Amino acid sequence: MSISVEEVKHIAKLARLNFSDEELVKFTEDMSKIVDMANEISSLDTENVKPTAHILENINVFRKDEALPSYDREEILKNAPTKESGCYSVPKVVE
Repeated sequence: MSISVEEVKHIAKLARLNFSDEELVKFTEDMSKIVDMANEISSLDTENVKPTAHILENINVFRKDEALPSYDREEILKNAPTKESGCYSVPKVVE
C-alpha cells in the first residue's frame, strides 16, 4: 500500500505542519516505506508467540510497602530559616 501526497498533506494539516513540495515528496516516500514495513511485520506468523512475550522473565520487582517510622520533625526543621506550626514557612509568591 502506498501513501499519496494528498494523504501526507492531510496528515500535515492535522498536525499543523507546513512542508515544501520537496519535503512532501520525501515524506510520502518515507511514510510509504513505513507502511510497507508494518504490512510486512503483520504478515509474520505469530501463532506460537505469547502476547506478553518479553526477553526478561521479571515479574513484580517492587519492594513490599511497609509503614516505617519517620524522621524527627524538630531534627528536620532545625536548619529552616523560618518555621511556623511545625512546618517550613516560605514567603508568599502569589498575590
